[in-house]
Formats: sequence, structure tokens, C-alpha cells
Amino acid sequence: MDTHSSTHHKLSLGGLLITLGIIYGDIGTSPLYVMKEVIGSGIVHKETIFGAVSLVFWILSIQTTFKYITLVLRADNNGEGGIFSLYTLVRRREKWLLYPAMIGGCSVLAEGMITPPISVSSAVEGLESLPMLHGVHIPVVAITIGIISSLFLIQQFGTAMVGRFFGPIMLLWFVMLLVLGLKEVALCPSIILALNPYYAIQLLVTHPNALLLMGAAFLCTTGAEALYADLGHCGIQNIRISWIFVKICLVFNYLGQAAWALSFDGQVLPLSNPNPFYGIMPQWFLPFGIIIASIATIVASQAMISGAFTLVSEAIRLNLLPKMTVVFPNQFKGQLYIPAVNWGLCIACIGVTLYFKESSRMEAAYGLSVTITMLMTTILLSNYFVMHRIRPIFIWISLIGYLIFEGSFFAANMLKFKDGGFITVLIAAVIFALMFIWRLAKVIRERYIHKIKIQDYVDQLIMLSNDESVPKYATNLVFLSSAKSDKKVEEKVLYSILQTQPKRADIYWFLHIEVTDQPYTMEYKVNTISSNDIYKVTFRLGFRVEQRMNIFLKKVVEELMESGELNIQPRYHVSRNEIPTGDFRFVLMQEFLSHENDLPVYEQVVMSLYLFIKKFTATPANWFGLDSDSVTVEKVPLVLRRMDEVVLTRVGV
Repeated sequence: MDTHSSTHHKLSLGGLLITLGIIYGDIGTSPLYVMKEVIGSGIVHKETIFGAVSLVFWILSIQTTFKYITLVLRADNNGEGGIFSLYTLVRRREKWLLYPAMIGGCSVLAEGMITPPISVSSAVEGLESLPMLHGVHIPVVAITIGIISSLFLIQQFGTAMVGRFFGPIMLLWFVMLLVLGLKEVALCPSIILALNPYYAIQLLVTHPNALLLMGAAFLCTTGAEALYADLGHCGIQNIRISWIFVKICLVFNYLGQAAWALSFDGQVLPLSNPNPFYGIMPQWFLPFGIIIASIATIVASQAMISGAFTLVSEAIRLNLLPKMTVVFPNQFKGQLYIPAVNWGLCIACIGVTLYFKESSRMEAAYGLSVTITMLMTTILLSNYFVMHRIRPIFIWISLIGYLIFEGSFFAANMLKFKDGGFITVLIAAVIFALMFIWRLAKVIRERYIHKIKIQDYVDQLIMLSNDESVPKYATNLVFLSSAKSDKKVEEKVLYSILQTQPKRADIYWFLHIEVTDQPYTMEYKVNTISSNDIYKVTFRLGFRVEQRMNIFLKKVVEELMESGELNIQPRYHVSRNEIPTGDFRFVLMQEFLSHENDLPVYEQVVMSLYLFIKKFTATPANWFGLDSDSVTVEKVPLVLRRMDEVVLTRVGV
């Protein structure tokens, strides 16, 4: 039974409400800016309006409904989603699949830095539509930064709380979208004809700025990747059922905006109300609509932030990013909070807001990050289908079809590379460089680190354990090891025990942690090197499991004692109900690059950057869930490849 399951993952009214609050903020607030970007500041043409709203409808149908809701959600990893979760399902097939996963993950994080600014600023700009504020300077940037900062402040309380709070608000938001859209459609029912794909095709074939319109229209599907990443927060049934309601509301609102814009056919939209989203609101409702929109954009930001937490947590446990402190605010499956990511995103969002200042200037950067992520997901998904023996004809049709479909929108967004698209590429490139250095350093380290058989040192360890002339260091002395073999450890570990400062203990434990492709695996196996003296324990933990090694090891020791495989004769008082496991002392190795290394220049640079980055990451004690009073941090030189024999010539007497 999955101990991480929670009731809101099952299909229920409560689960549907929480799903609205957690997942649909991003894609749900796209009506704020999509039609505004499509129409622009030029003259309104009926053909453009019909073609644009048709394009929006078919993008939502082909991209969000069919690809993500129907296909991608099938690739759930024990109920968990996201591009790295998808990667763990396919990584055994081809090693190069790591790179699409890394590129996609970096683009998601870049998107997370743009979603709050573009969504919130779009809502705040609605204040300029209020008649009583015409001619009054609205500090849009300052208000946007204030809202974004408040949002990041509440993250520490967990997305379950956020979901309960925002669920009813998002229900109100979608009902508002539906009612406002239906009102305009009732006044111009012919706009429903725009759902015919003919108008979208005609726009793409005949319009001189078809690529630019494509890039703007594609923003309607932003948030689809966050929808998949947040699968573990809500469950597949709640997502699929709630999407039916969400899509109906979105489509009718887009139709309503298009119907309103048609009333200006042959004219320019009024300067007092250039955004069709606010144009379809009655004057008396505008203040309320702006308030609701502002709160809804906070939800849009929340969807990306919670998705970023999930994605970074997976990347850390897959050794793609440095270790960071991960907090689990409550008992719900998939609920987590990463302080470093939270405040890093906060600073980045404020920077993006200050740089662009207006939502319309953020569109190119936003669209580019979305299309890159979706292209990478398409590549990984096709490999998932291969592994599950889906018919090759279907795999090739979907792969080629979506590469062309998404590739065309990627090309459309690249047209605005100089107008802001470079921001996405720059942010994603920095994150990718960090991942690449971290991964490469692990490979270099693994290549050179010398591992030795524990069995060859058993006699020395037992002799030290029985040598009463050496002060007792601990009852249980524990070392973490990266050696996969249950018979080996790194040379530096035994050097620390036997030579640096002899560490006498009753029992020596060597722990290895293997991260599995499943999210919540919790297994272990024990190799008894010498009964009651030396053990190598391998933990198999899911990529979502918090590695609380102090608690895990004590549980292993208790089970070994209960089964009679381990006998500890305590020399201290314990209560009758307490299992006498003794004290535990964890020794953690803090490495620094030794001057004795003779590495190639590029490897020297990579390892230097790796160790520099490591200084700013979570301490090993915090990461492995260890109490500070039971941990000893020992600095050791990292010698990967020693210099060749040095030849010195003696001169003089």
C-alpha cells in the first residue's frame, strides 16, 4: 500500500476543487493576454479574428487535450509526473535521452521565472481600463513586484493549503470566464463558426504575419507542462475530469473576446480599452473583474512554482543538480518546499519584471520556453511508447506530427529572439551549464575514485574494535559510500578509520544509497561482512523519498537485532521497552581538490567548479536527515589522478 497516498488524489468534488487551485492557474489565465497579443495595436480585420480564435481552439485541442491530457498523462510514474519523472521511465533505453530531459527541465525553470511577471502584470494593467483612472499613472511594476513577493512568502506553508485557498477562487474565475464569454457570443453567434479549422488554415496560408500570430496564439497552451509536473499533487482522474470544465470556459471566453473585437472591424481598438479581456466586461463589473483576475494570476504563478519544486527535487535525486534543503510541509503526497528555489525564483521574477516592465514585451521569452519544453517532452514520450510496445506506426505519426507542429511554433517564437526571447535561452543555458558541470563532475569522480574490498581490511577493523587502548569513538560508526558493490567502499573511508585518527567502534556500517526510477521505493539489503562487526547496507530509495538516514539505519539495526542477525551487548542503561541499538556516529567526508592531482585542464576546471558550487549547497547532514550532534565532518583531499613520478636532481654537496 502506498503510504504517501492521500484522499485528494481520488476523484471527488474536493479533489476537483483542489486541482483547480493547484494546476490550472497558468493555462487558465492565458485569456488575459493571448487575444491582446494576437490583435496587437493595428486595425482589426474579421479574417484575422476568425483565424486567430480558430487557431487558439485547435492548439488547445491538439496540444493540451490530445497530447497532454490523453497521451502524456499516461506516462505516470506511480502517480507522479513531470519531465524528469518521464525521463526515469525511459533512461534505460538510451543514454542520450538525458540531454532532452535536461534541456526540457531547464526550460520549465526558465518558464517559471516568466509566468508570474507576465500573468500578474497582465492583470494589474487592467487598472488602466478603469474610467476613473484614465490619465492617472498606474505603478504597474511596483504593484506586480508586491504581489509576486507576497506569493513567494506563502510557499513555506505547502501547496495543499494553497490549493484549498485558491480552489474556490479558481472556480469563481472559470465561471466568470464562461459567463462573460457567453454574453458576447449571444450577441454575435456567428463567431462559433470560427471553430472550423478552415479559418485557422486560411490565416496561416494568407496572412503576411502568420508566424508572429502563431507565436502569440500558442501562449494559450502555456501551463500544459506544469499540468503534467503537478500530476503527483492531484491525481490523473481529477485532472482529466476538471479539464473538460476548464476547456469549455476557456473556449467560450476566447470566442467572446473575438466577438467583442469584431465590433471594431476595420478600426483600431480604443486606447482606453486595448485588451479584449477587459473589453467584454461591463463597466460596473470592471473593478471586481480586475481583482478576481489579479488573484487568479497568483494561482497561475503557483502552478509553475509548485511544478518547479517538484522538478528540482527530482533533478537533485537524479544527481543533475546540487543538493538543496527540501522541506515537506505536510503529509500529502507530492507536497514539498525548497527554500533556495523559492527565493531564487522570487529574485528572478522581480528581475524579469524590472527588465520588461510590460506584459506584452514578455511574450517572446515566454513562448520560447514553452515550445522548447514541449519539444523535449515529445522526444521522451515517443521513447516511452517504444518501451511499452505501442504500434510503431502510431509512434512515428505522433513523433513526426508533433515535432513539425511544435517546431513551427518554435520557429515562430524565434522571430522575436532579439525582442526578449534571448532571456529564456540565457536563463535556460545557465541552468543547463550547472546541470552539465554537476553531471560531468560526477562522471569524472567516478572514473578516478579508487574503491577497495572491505574484506581485505576485516582483520584490521576487528583488531581496532577490540583494542581498548584506543578511546572508543562510537558504538555504531557509519560512513556513506558511493560504491555500488556491496563488498567495496572508497579507499578514503578505510583510510579515515585506520590511519587519519583511528576510530574505534563496536560495529562499522557502510551505507550506499541507490535512487530508483520509482518515486516512493523504500527498500534495503544487508551484506554481512563480519557478523556483529562490519556491515554494508544498500538502501533503494525512490527519487521523491526524503533521505532520513539516521531514522532508516536505526530501523535496520532494530530489525537485524529482532531477527538475531545482530547482537549488541550494551554497556549502558536502557529501559525494558527500548531496543539497545547504542549510539550512532556518522562521519561525512568534505572533499577539497588536492594539489597532487595531474588532471587534464578541462577536468581540472570542471572539478574546481563542482567543488566551488558544492560550498553553497545544503550540508550533507541536513540532506541525509542527520542530527548535528551525531555527525563528524572530516575534510579529505580529493586525489583523482596523481602526478607522475617526480624526478629531482640533487646538486651541490
